[in-house]
Amino acid sequence: MIDLPFGGGAVFNEHDIVDYIRALRPPRDYIIIGANKVVMAKHRKPRSLDYWLRQRSRNRNTMQAVTSVIDDLIATGLFVLEDDLPCQDSHARCKGLRLKR
Repeated sequence: MIDLPFGGGAVFNEHDIVDYIRALRPPRDYIIIGANKVVMAKHRKPRSLDYWLRQRSRNRNTMQAVTSVIDDLIATGLFVLEDDLPCQDSHARCKGLRLKR
């Protein structure tokens, strides 16, 4: 279980995000971090980790994809951080987490 330090006591299971990534369409093996300091209604990356985390948080209008959460996900051994992944929402190249094989 990973704690969301700004999630109002919310936690999540790292395997839930793995399942989410594997279910994405079109298929891919990564998720963009998409950290953004805007209210959820103005978040422009709904397929990002930050958006996914906010949906599980009690503080949905607060950025949840913070460094400690990213570090905790990498420490599980399930993910690797990459800098140049295609974002499905903005079509830009973005930082994200790729599933390890």
